[in-house]
Amino acid sequence: MPRRGEAFLTSEEKRRRRGAILRQFAGWGVMAPGVLLFSFFVWVPLLMNIYLSFFSTKGFRAEEFVGLGTYQELFEHPDFLTAFGNTFTYLGWSLLIGFILPIIIGLLLSEVIHCRALFRIGIYLPAAIAGLTASILFTYLFDPSSAGFLNTILEGLGMEPILWLDDPNLVIPLIVVTMTWRGAGSTALIYLSAFAGIDRSYYEAAQIDGAGVWSRIVHITLPQIVPSMTTLFVLQVISVMQVFYEPFVMTNGGGGDRSSLSLLLLAYNFGFRDGRVDLSSACTVVLFLIILALSAVYYLAVRLLKKRGYRV
Repeated sequence: MPRRGEAFLTSEEKRRRRGAILRQFAGWGVMAPGVLLFSFFVWVPLLMNIYLSFFSTKGFRAEEFVGLGTYQELFEHPDFLTAFGNTFTYLGWSLLIGFILPIIIGLLLSEVIHCRALFRIGIYLPAAIAGLTASILFTYLFDPSSAGFLNTILEGLGMEPILWLDDPNLVIPLIVVTMTWRGAGSTALIYLSAFAGIDRSYYEAAQIDGAGVWSRIVHITLPQIVPSMTTLFVLQVISVMQVFYEPFVMTNGGGGDRSSLSLLLLAYNFGFRDGRVDLSSACTVVLFLIILALSAVYYLAVRLLKKRGYRV
């Protein structure tokens, strides 16, 4: 049936249509400041970085078009492969520590009966601390000298001090511990909310059938929170790939042996230490493409699992 023109609408229909248009304008009006700020602080710098990565630069001014020459210089730089490998090492340790721990904390909180609100506040409290503050706090905690907090305790117990942040094998896991300490509580509360949405009748039926705690977790709890897990997984990957201020503060810019150097920290060093904005721009573009590729893999995997009937 053809749509009736404005002239054939009743006064009530005209009023509803005008109301719908006004609500749309009001919605866009509310969103506009956020969209403009997001574009100014995210998309404009990203497009500027892409532009500058194809030029030789003097300060932040493009001088001469060099095409992919900047990328070739970046890939041949001795620090690039180190930063590239370290970034994925951060990711691996973060998924091993920072992804699993919030699930465990959420499970434990879901079983708490008394003083539940107190435990939730205590778990969330580190998230209220600024990231730089947490990094400075753990720098003193992991100070490799004899004056460090942990080494003082070890010496008091008659043990030898540990190098901590000066140990290339420990520095990245310790930085990930710092990141996890600050962020695990808020993530655990998200999981706790997901646990609360699970139909309790599943657990009652499992208990009647004699299922134990571990069996209920594996066969009921975890499958029911898969959508939350997949979303938080990709957000954590994106966040960890951009690790910057923890190694910057805790190891003074990546450490003398570059054992904690990340791609984003390398881009900072290029731009603000070496004055090579072109290399810095190319490095951030490469990081953007890596994150984009990982997100695409996640999206394709989710689509494939959904087609096969999995709940993700």
